[in-house]
Amino acid sequence: MTTALFQGVYSSTSGMAGMVGYSAFLMGNYEQHRHLTAGIHFCRRRASSLRSSLSYSSPSCSSSSPRENEPVQERLGPSSWTAKDSVGEDYLYRLGKEADNMNITVGARQGMIDSVFVGDFLGKEADIVFAYRQKVTRSFEHLQGDYYIAPAFLDAVVTHIVKNYVAEQLDTSVPLILGVWGGKGQGKTFQTELIFKAMGVEPVIMSAGEMESERAGEPGRLIRDRYRTAAQVVKNQGKLSCLMINDIDAGIGRFENTQMTVNNQIVVGTLMNLADNPTQVSVGQDWREGDVIKRVPIIVTGNDFSTLWAPLIRDGRMDKFYWQPSREDLINIVYRMYSKDGLSRVDVETIVDKFPNQALDFYGALKSRACDEELWKWLESNGGPEKLNEIFRQSKKKTIDFNPPEQTLTSLLKAGTSLVEEQKMVTKMRLSDEYMKKQTGEGGLIGLS
Repeated sequence: MTTALFQGVYSSTSGMAGMVGYSAFLMGNYEQHRHLTAGIHFCRRRASSLRSSLSYSSPSCSSSSPRENEPVQERLGPSSWTAKDSVGEDYLYRLGKEADNMNITVGARQGMIDSVFVGDFLGKEADIVFAYRQKVTRSFEHLQGDYYIAPAFLDAVVTHIVKNYVAEQLDTSVPLILGVWGGKGQGKTFQTELIFKAMGVEPVIMSAGEMESERAGEPGRLIRDRYRTAAQVVKNQGKLSCLMINDIDAGIGRFENTQMTVNNQIVVGTLMNLADNPTQVSVGQDWREGDVIKRVPIIVTGNDFSTLWAPLIRDGRMDKFYWQPSREDLINIVYRMYSKDGLSRVDVETIVDKFPNQALDFYGALKSRACDEELWKWLESNGGPEKLNEIFRQSKKKTIDFNPPEQTLTSLLKAGTSLVEEQKMVTKMRLSDEYMKKQTGEGGLIGLS
């Protein structure tokens, strides 16, 4: 009976009850069945203590090694269930209290559960794109080609990054945030990404759309979490990193007749706190004295920083850099843009002088507009727009084979004239004034008036 009881300790409780009860029934001994069942219920309550204190040796084995006679807990080492942290508190309790459980792949991982539930059709993980979604950094392998980086832009961004990484060695206060601002479509984000690629920086990117949420406090927590992620890139991967927020004034800027929210205030306060204390960043857990992270720079872009909270952009917290490309910068950037199309530098100078005071993205849009006429000719030669779906369906690669036309100075000048006419129509018509005559005050479009 004792041997059977000890054997039952190392089996599952349901199987144990069935096995012992069925054996006793076959023997016809009701009293033995009653005593065994009582012992089983006792084992269920004390299973953890019995596992650590009892050792079982098979009757067929004449001897056992000293290792097998040791308690299970001593052989396996300390358990995480009883581990304590640096301050003597329960480790697992503190771990669950500090952060949300975002580990969603352990439910169907090979080796963790029965192979029947893993399968081979979609792979060995439950979420086949988990690793891709978890990578919040950007590496810019897609930027292929010979692009031009303006020297003034390069100087501002590189100086800010390097200065923050050597801030501890400088006997002065170094602003954590660099604010790159200027007119719309001037290539602020693209120039910054080119510098990241040249320097090997792997940044964490955020946008103005993440500055608001239906949950109060969520954007502020997200900023702190992304900042800590950038610090982890430096610590774990040994790469330069930073946090970049695009179009920040669109997310937390104060415009006329716009309403401030709690999240706007929290985001501003979070950025100010990061600038004042960039090495201790909380994401909701209790403060720990030893939780010190690596300082990483923050770069934000925008169009009008006068709409931001003044204490945020003050000197000491934010370095400001106004980006307005000169004529020489525009020519160099556009020339590299059209280098594969065979345009000479003289042709590019003609285009820039023909359309002055235009944003950098205007000259990039010329190429797209210049393709419109050739695209319509291709459609008509293939049966018209109504045949487009059939062409796409018959394509093996599910793509439409279209050879882009050669870009010439004449076609680009014609496309530029068309784009300028559209710009004038938007600013001239101002249909919002016509539709809202009874509204007090003047209507307008931000960035166009």
